[in-house]
Amino acid sequence: MTLQAAGIESPAPVTEAGQAIAAANDDPSLSRIGWITSIPFFAVHVAAVVGVWALGWSWKGFLLAVGFYYLRMFGITAGNHRYFAHRTYKTGRVFQFVLAFIGTLSVQKGVLWWAAHHRLHHKFSDKPGDIHSRKINGFLWSHVGWILARKYDETEWDQIRDFRAYPELVWLNRWHLVPIIAFAITLQLTLGWWGLVWGFMVSTSLLWHGTFTINSLAHWIGRRRYTTTDDSRNSLILALITLGEGWHNNHHYYPKAVNQGFFWWEIDVTYYVLRILSVFGIVWDLHTPPAKIRDRAPIASRAARV
Repeated sequence: MTLQAAGIESPAPVTEAGQAIAAANDDPSLSRIGWITSIPFFAVHVAAVVGVWALGWSWKGFLLAVGFYYLRMFGITAGNHRYFAHRTYKTGRVFQFVLAFIGTLSVQKGVLWWAAHHRLHHKFSDKPGDIHSRKINGFLWSHVGWILARKYDETEWDQIRDFRAYPELVWLNRWHLVPIIAFAITLQLTLGWWGLVWGFMVSTSLLWHGTFTINSLAHWIGRRRYTTTDDSRNSLILALITLGEGWHNNHHYYPKAVNQGFFWWEIDVTYYVLRILSVFGIVWDLHTPPAKIRDRAPIASRAARV
């Protein structure tokens, strides 16, 4: 199903400036991991392991890590993905910024950077041009390699022209490290090294890989209900890890839907929270899949596993 058929506007055509960036990115060296620029990424993992070893195991610390994991995962799922990338519902300018701020705390670069690259992923999913296809470039690249490569450092502004009109979002996208550093410092000042290790280092390491499973595992492991032009699959386990993003075949079949769990038994916590917020008028116009879309005949291999 194309984005147009699903009710989503296609990513904007590349401008002359965008073509110049694309030409520069043809440099093969840019497709390799930038080891120097990736030092903070690896340092957080090391700090998480060393910190837990030095401080000792703590169930209280683990609960703190899980709490910040799911809070920031919601920023990714409800904000970066379902709102900024796909515009599956509407909200006001204040809550729009709140979503962007929480998404920024996930330490996955700027929210407009994230949404713009995700739109490109949908345009070329599992085909040449897909920025993180496991099918084309392998598991490690789809899981983490692409986000560490210098080739994708810049925001694809041509793909996110609808939200670049908001100066506060552009500012947050450019200075995304500011709230992240402030968050880490606040944890250290209020909870000490214990809070920094569990609330930031451990939580962020888990959050990275929880999010990245959708790029890698959700195109490899699970079941396919609908015919799509990619290898997207549905997985309950991934849905639990990512607050509902694991119903990935559903999502690629109809990306305009605010709910990725199409049926009552498909747990989608992000959607449940958005429904609650809609009761209070914080969000509205939640777009769900029409029955004629949702109930189309499934593919014959729906029960097949990989």
